[in-house]
Amino acid sequence: MPIREYSAVDPKKSCPHCKAGFERVEPMECPPFPVCPECSNPVERQISAPSVGGSQSGFDDRAKSAGFQKLEKTGQGEYEKKY
Repeated sequence: MPIREYSAVDPKKSCPHCKAGFERVEPMECPPFPVCPECSNPVERQISAPSVGGSQSGFDDRAKSAGFQKLEKTGQGEYEKKY
């Protein structure tokens, strides 16, 4: 389930919780949360960048097991085999 970010619609009428912004874990099909859970003032869902990607170590392990070689440049036109 994704983590959704919310912040106050009107920071002047909000509590510290929604003024600073808060996060909620929600299903994809869930409509936007309408009010702050602490002060009941209106909040709006913020657009945020997703956190995606794999670990570099996992990539290296998979490449090595598939038979690929990894080379590291040591000088001009010189490479050293890592695996």
